[in-house]
Amino acid sequence: MSLAVRSLRSLWRGWRCLSSQGGAMNVFDRSMKRRQKQWASSLLDSDKYDYLRDEAGSRLADRVYDVSRTFPLALDVGCGKSHIAEHLSKDIVERLFLADISDSSLRNRKKCEMPTQCVLADEEFLPFKENTFDLVLSSLSLHWINDLPGALRQIYQVLKPDGVFIGAMVGGETLYELRCSLQLAELEREGGFAPHISPYTAVTDLGNLLGQAGFNMLTVDIDEVQVHFPGMLEVMSDLQGMGESNCAWNRKSLLHRDTILAAAAIYKEMYGNEDGSVPATFQILYMIGWKPHESQAKPAKRGSANVSFADLSKISKRPTDHQKTNEKT
Repeated sequence: MSLAVRSLRSLWRGWRCLSSQGGAMNVFDRSMKRRQKQWASSLLDSDKYDYLRDEAGSRLADRVYDVSRTFPLALDVGCGKSHIAEHLSKDIVERLFLADISDSSLRNRKKCEMPTQCVLADEEFLPFKENTFDLVLSSLSLHWINDLPGALRQIYQVLKPDGVFIGAMVGGETLYELRCSLQLAELEREGGFAPHISPYTAVTDLGNLLGQAGFNMLTVDIDEVQVHFPGMLEVMSDLQGMGESNCAWNRKSLLHRDTILAAAAIYKEMYGNEDGSVPATFQILYMIGWKPHESQAKPAKRGSANVSFADLSKISKRPTDHQKTNEKT
């Protein structure tokens, strides 16, 4: 397994240019997100913060197995420490490209069966040719993308016809306990509040985004993962250890000590369990989309049905064979 390190300078230049021209939303500081991921993956005990990504990677891998196909070449966008690859076999994916913004994450990647090629690349600017991959994967990375529609279009482009994209990202209800507690505490102590949790994509928007990117035969479903912690401070500590601290440009850089203590008390009062622990909810949105191909099944033409929906209510009223026999006797 080799580590091909590619320069990000041209990518950053392109991102800044696009943002300055108004071609894409500029919500997140991508350079800060890279530093956060670098720091988190270099921790000596970084593995203890991998539980959420490992769980999402396992559930996403199950969806790959459901496709019942062998993929000669696959790409994992925003792979982190390759939390999906460890759950896949070389009988399903023969060769895998791992792409991430953090070279530290790539160096500390988990072992897997199939041959892998690592590429240091921003998820917003994929350095691959069109029609390259049979399968593209992404788990818990796309929620930090500034131009999500553009990123989905790039994923669509690098897929071969009849290729499939299978992804997972956190949804809008993620960490609602922490968000609400911080807002109430700031309102009480400071007379107003600032965003401390990243804005997330709503499940109602995801299907539209995939369709606009060109995908068909779409599937979107939701899982909820609830993790229990001793208190709010432990929640925030784990988020930092995951590299999931907020990197929005409008974030508030400092939380007052009194506000933090008030938020922790509100968190425990509103959401605390009987055993003294507090929950943190992660809403995971799973998506599957296919790049169109002539071999794929197509919907029937409008007006070609030979049964009317209006007749469905009459089915239960039709006599069964048993009833007909009784009537004759």
